[in-house]
Amino acid sequence: MQQLLMIEDDARLAQMVGEYLERSGFGVTQAMDAKAGLGLLQEPASGRLPDLVILDLMLPDLDGLEVCRRIRAMPGEAARVPVLMLTAKGDPMDRIVGLELGADDYLPKPFEPRELLARIRAVLRRRGEAAPPAARRMQFGSLEIDRDARTVTVGGELRELTSYQFDLLVALADRAGRVLTRDQIMEAVRGRELEAFDRSIDVHMGRIRAAIEADVKNPKRIVTVRGVGYVFAKQQD
Repeated sequence: MQQLLMIEDDARLAQMVGEYLERSGFGVTQAMDAKAGLGLLQEPASGRLPDLVILDLMLPDLDGLEVCRRIRAMPGEAARVPVLMLTAKGDPMDRIVGLELGADDYLPKPFEPRELLARIRAVLRRRGEAAPPAARRMQFGSLEIDRDARTVTVGGELRELTSYQFDLLVALADRAGRVLTRDQIMEAVRGRELEAFDRSIDVHMGRIRAAIEADVKNPKRIVTVRGVGYVFAKQQD
């Protein structure tokens, strides 16, 4: 049975939704505030992390957006638990910020329990789809990226990158040959602490290029596609 954690301070709503989801085959644990919810993620009562968190935006002790950020900053598997946000607010900016912070989906109140159920199943289905394991080391000509050591070398020489720049480079390398917009690059590294709010992708790309390109003015590894974004070259020297 898949387990859900619902962080919601409206006891009546939480009970109604919890009962509906339990009838639909889920196990549901409820937390009435952010502190209790985060505690259940840090130290699950059953020893098992929930398969998905249903998170209310308006909580008595902490904003739901901050809760989402803290979840994504947790160590290990807890940071990767899917989050579906609920809110009474209709402001599109709340949805945008929530998704940028790492929420997997967003449902405004009032909502039909059937829609919530459908969205939960869709998120879990997406997370459960088989994906090939990511290569721990990636080689592109003389450029080598080591995920485990979090190092980048060119011709065996170590190149210095910040943690965030390393994540950006890995996101590009994982999608080598694909043109990515700036928003798609941000999406690929979402949940990476507060530095992920820095929208100056072009500045970061410039610094990455300075570290890995032979000629920064004529880059061959990370190529700008004017008016669109960037592409990481599959074939490199």
